[in-house]
Amino acid sequence: MTDTPERKPDVTRSAPVGSVDLQAFDDDGTPYEIQACLDCYPWYAEVALAEGEILVREWHAVECPTFLRLIAD
Repeated sequence: MTDTPERKPDVTRSAPVGSVDLQAFDDDGTPYEIQACLDCYPWYAEVALAEGEILVREWHAVECPTFLRLIAD
């Protein structure tokens, strides 16, 4: 039996991306701080308005560990 190296997630610039919508403000109206994802190269964020609510939409590589944690919650 041979040992195969563990496959690393594809987090390169050409990786497929997915998005997750997060609240822009806490219950007191204080805005959340946005920090760049250091786990994937294609990360970016945008402000979105959905059903009258202001959201932060973060885009990550679909195999990004941070993205996978966010969508698991």
